[in-house]
Amino acid sequence: MPSINLLPWREAERKKRQRDFGVATGGAVVAGIAVVMLTMLVYSQMISGQQSRNQRLTDEIVELEKSIEEIDDLERQKERMLARMEIIEQLQKSRPEIVHLFDEIVRQLPEGVYLTGMRQTGSRVEIRGVAQSSTRVSALMRRIDASDWMDDPEVERVETRQSGTSRQSEFVVYLKQKRSDSEEES
Repeated sequence: MPSINLLPWREAERKKRQRDFGVATGGAVVAGIAVVMLTMLVYSQMISGQQSRNQRLTDEIVELEKSIEEIDDLERQKERMLARMEIIEQLQKSRPEIVHLFDEIVRQLPEGVYLTGMRQTGSRVEIRGVAQSSTRVSALMRRIDASDWMDDPEVERVETRQSGTSRQSEFVVYLKQKRSDSEEES
C-alpha cells in the first residue's frame, strides 16, 4: 500500500484556519472598537445637542425673567401713578370745599367774635378766637350747627379774662366740615 502523507496539507489547513481566525478576531475587535467609537460619537452629539438646547432655554429664561422684572416695575409705576391720580382727584373734588368753609365761617361769625387761628385735620376744624362774652361763643355754636357746610360744634374751653375795664372770652371750638360728595355724585 502506498503511503500518502496528508500531514503537511493538514498543517497548512490548520495554519490557514488560525490565520483566518486571527483575521476574523482582529476584524471583530476593529468592528467592536468602531461600533463603540461610533456609539460614543452619537451619544456625544446627542449630549452636545441637548446641552445647546438647555443653554438656549436658560438664555430664554433669563430674558423672560428680565421681561417679568420690567413688567413688575411697570405695574408698580402704574399703581403709584393711579394712587397719585386718585389723590389729585380727591384734592380737585375737595378744592371748592375749603372756599365754602371759609365763606361759611365768615357768614356765621356773630358780631363781637374775632378769630385768632384755624387748623384743619381731615374734616375736623379747630377754631381759636376771642369773643366779647361767652354768650357770643354760644351764638357761634348755634350758627355752626345750623350751617350747610359745618356740623357737630364742640367747645373745648372758654376762658374769660379781664383786660383793663373790658372782659374777653378766649375760646377753642371744634367742628366738622361737611363734605359735598353726595351733591357731586348726583
